[in-house]
Amino acid sequence: MKLAIPSWEIPTLAISGSTDRFPVRRVFCMGLNYLDHKREMGITGDVPPFMFAKAVNHVVPCKAGAITDIKYPSKTTDYQWECELTAVIGKRGANIPAARANEHVWGYAVGLDMTRRDLQVWAKQNALPWEIGKDVEQSGPVGEITPVSIMGHPTAAPLWLKCNGEIKQKSDISQMILPTPGIIAFLSEYYTLEPGDIIMTGTPGGIGPVKPGDVIEAGIGGLQSLTVRVTA
Repeated sequence: MKLAIPSWEIPTLAISGSTDRFPVRRVFCMGLNYLDHKREMGITGDVPPFMFAKAVNHVVPCKAGAITDIKYPSKTTDYQWECELTAVIGKRGANIPAARANEHVWGYAVGLDMTRRDLQVWAKQNALPWEIGKDVEQSGPVGEITPVSIMGHPTAAPLWLKCNGEIKQKSDISQMILPTPGIIAFLSEYYTLEPGDIIMTGTPGGIGPVKPGDVIEAGIGGLQSLTVRVTA
């Protein structure tokens, strides 16, 4: 097959303890999955599960122990961090029962859902889609994957994020409103999940803005942490 234009590389993530790479197919993100994050976003009532997506080319692979540069995007003055447990899918499935959802997870990683918050808020206020705030170039840093064969399926683990050495987010993944198996069951009602899909499971409270020059460190117990530096 002859391509009309040069093809591009499939984004891949590092795997802890291996030289193999994990190819990324799609990026799903859960919204408002921690109570304290709902409150800081000014939402007090019940919100049914919902998701949004990032283009796969916005994934930024991060190597443990190294600093990865990400660029501050255009058209925003309020670019914010969100630290999230990221589940990596290794088995195809649709309409997956929550009780069997873990069978479809290949591993877990730390992820950041970087957000043009001002544009997201503007879109919400005008009843418009969120893509302009969420689907942003280099907005999906993801750390090294730890396979399930090594760590199992975490249900409780400390989650933290530092900006320039100062703790900004501090929580536990046990505080998720909808745990990972429930998220997988929910998504698989709408999409056939495929090997290579990754799911960012939501962020706790403590979101905040970055500026060029800031260094963000993020971690979850049992997983390799990641470090990114925001550049102009």
